[in-house]
Amino acid sequence: MKYIFVSGGVISGIGKGLTSASVGLLLKSAGYKVTPIKCENYLNIDAGTINPIEHGDPFLCEDGTEADMDLGSYEKILGQNMTKENFMTVGQIYKTVIDRERRFEYNGEDVEAIPHITDEIIKRIQYAGKKDGADIVLVELGGTAGEYQNVFYYEASRILTLKHPGDVVHIHVSYVPRPPHLGEPKTKPTQLSVRTLNSMGIQPDFIIARSEQALDQRRIDRFALFCNMQPEDIISNPDVKHVYEIPLILSRQNIEKRIMEKLGLKVKQPNLSQWENLVRTIKATKKKKVQIAIVGKYFGTGNYQLKDAYAALFDAIDHASWHAETEVDLKMVSAEKVEKEGVEVIGSPDGIIVPIGWGDRGAEGMITAASYARKNKIPYLGLCYGMQLAAVAFARDVLGLKDANTTENNPNTKNPVIHIIENQKTLIAKRAYGGTMRLGGWEEKIKKGTLAYSIYKKESVVIRHRHRYEFNNAYAEMFDKEGMTISGRSKSENLVEVIELDQKQHPFYIGTQGHPEYSSKPLEPHPIFSAFVEACNKNKSQ
Repeated sequence: MKYIFVSGGVISGIGKGLTSASVGLLLKSAGYKVTPIKCENYLNIDAGTINPIEHGDPFLCEDGTEADMDLGSYEKILGQNMTKENFMTVGQIYKTVIDRERRFEYNGEDVEAIPHITDEIIKRIQYAGKKDGADIVLVELGGTAGEYQNVFYYEASRILTLKHPGDVVHIHVSYVPRPPHLGEPKTKPTQLSVRTLNSMGIQPDFIIARSEQALDQRRIDRFALFCNMQPEDIISNPDVKHVYEIPLILSRQNIEKRIMEKLGLKVKQPNLSQWENLVRTIKATKKKKVQIAIVGKYFGTGNYQLKDAYAALFDAIDHASWHAETEVDLKMVSAEKVEKEGVEVIGSPDGIIVPIGWGDRGAEGMITAASYARKNKIPYLGLCYGMQLAAVAFARDVLGLKDANTTENNPNTKNPVIHIIENQKTLIAKRAYGGTMRLGGWEEKIKKGTLAYSIYKKESVVIRHRHRYEFNNAYAEMFDKEGMTISGRSKSENLVEVIELDQKQHPFYIGTQGHPEYSSKPLEPHPIFSAFVEACNKNKSQ
């Protein structure tokens, strides 16, 4: 088994995950089996309890793992599902080692960071590769070189390199700033970052330089001279409009060939025709244009707006729109602002999405958005919380249950159209929040003759879930009588999974308890998003 470590320098968020996935795609396209693993710095056991504004949208895997966003990049670019073996945190490592010590599994030895923490890291890296039968394991080291939180990951990298000479390469992804007052790119920050790696006993085999523009030869030569490397191992990765261009940019500089040579692998040419076609589709002039409003509650960070809290959703919309030859103008609408200022804030979009969320902050604004879409026949897609609040809106507006609510926000409501899943009550009472929701892929039965069936074109689908509350079956008959059909139920528990308005009442109004956005891939857009974009196009044309 071969190993590729990917580290970052100068700033966080530089693109290590996309780099790892892109390098993996090139090697996979050349016929090698690859598996990636993300090493996170935080003490959390997983990403499930982290505020999405704090660290981005936790990515939900098919097996229920709540992981870092980078696992989403791996899935989308590599086209293969990730599991818990593809994700580790410092918290997981410490807990495993401490639990072993408590069980006397170290036979009375004094337990120390080195070798016991580093041994556990190496063990997990190797197990991830063995489980998938991988030729190459791509190991993304979280954070930035020089941080104290990730030092044991780097030490594990050094030890593995020492034990397996010729089987390990190290890629350092770093930032090359171009200060406006100087007018030229500066290589010194990356030089110092490489110096930090050298101080830990690591000499990078490649530098992938992130910058506004492609590196010129002078900058490449400076890197080679001061970082003790060959010029052909300095790879330029400038800003691009579409991240799916990155594999092609890296391949044009022969990085996959150089990696194969350094690892002693047979050099094979990758077949990137499918990926080249995708990039052409993405960059092609679009024939149609629609505006989609996302009415959510996790957009703000200080004085700035960000998309990371709904990363999987934005990606899923992109995937569907590219294949539908449609340009999408995404309007991020604060649900709290809708509460305070009314539906005027939403405007007149061609479609409305209410996404995932928790708690009562902004909930009334999301309910207002669901009502607004229903009354004005605007295509509506409710995802998880967005489905639940659409049910609350319908109960209030159509069934006349003015106090209808979810017990998450009002435990004393007389009409709990959304209530807690029975087996979640004890967990909540114990404050057992981490990793205890209904998580991962669950099979749903889809009712024939419904909008959902016309979308999926089959009676059974598997959708990823991440929730504690559900539609209250006591209200199912009332909803159905007034035109809100339950078109999907879970196979094992008979929980309500999909609700939709009769198409005689509304052209496209659907809510799904699951999260189809986590399963969407650029080469395979999820059908519910493709159908939603199509409905938005129809609405625009009318």
